[in-house]
Amino acid sequence: MPPAKKLTRRYDPAKTRAAVLAQIEHVGKAIDALTPEQLALPTRLGDWTVRELAAHLALGVRSLVRGLEQSASQSQLVPEVAMADWALRTGTAAGRVDEDTRELAVEAEPAELFARAAARARELVPLAPDDRLVPMRFGAMRLDEFLVTRTVELIVHTDDLADATGVDIPYDRQALAACTRLLADVLAVKAPGASTEVRVPPFAVVQCVEGPRHTRGTPPNVVETDPLTWVRLATGRMEWSRALDAAKVSASGERADLSALLPVVS
Repeated sequence: MPPAKKLTRRYDPAKTRAAVLAQIEHVGKAIDALTPEQLALPTRLGDWTVRELAAHLALGVRSLVRGLEQSASQSQLVPEVAMADWALRTGTAAGRVDEDTRELAVEAEPAELFARAAARARELVPLAPDDRLVPMRFGAMRLDEFLVTRTVELIVHTDDLADATGVDIPYDRQALAACTRLLADVLAVKAPGASTEVRVPPFAVVQCVEGPRHTRGTPPNVVETDPLTWVRLATGRMEWSRALDAAKVSASGERADLSALLPVVS
């Protein structure tokens, strides 16, 4: 796959750092309160139980921690990866992610795994510079951009955890905003154009899909939905047809059907 173009949207680094740490805190409290019965519940993620899902959340935080613990010289030896590349390539690592998650799930109790990773993240994240290169599965990414991808991991899997357990877990507003914006931006990278406007108020608006360019007035092709519905559509948690039937998304115009473009991250 050729490299995706660099995303130009401005993500405020200070707000993103605070958002990642806040959502880690929310998730940590939820995992710490899970009972053995809840840990054994199924999830919408294949044959993973809540135990594997909780371990995967810990793995995501631990990947950030381990990246920051490596020397900067090591991270500079691998190619730099853009946020859109990360998003479009996540599905290629599904097998390795599953293996790593299952190995971690038997290492210790999920609450202990997550607490250890979270404590170290709280130490390291505030101190590292924005341009620090952090090693990850596909190369290395600037810390300010890698933290944006962590909002996607945290928000998406917070929603998975809430769906599986029925627990009401808070979504940090800035984390949800960054996650929503990145997934919308990746759609625009995946389907470049300006014939369709996708609106996810209050966080994101992008133009995408080849066709006649809109210049003034109401766009001829408009898709609008709320942030969590967009997150679920963009990551394959909800089907386009189901969202339409449930009135979770509105779509008008002959180029407003996004079903062939979803999910944008798998």
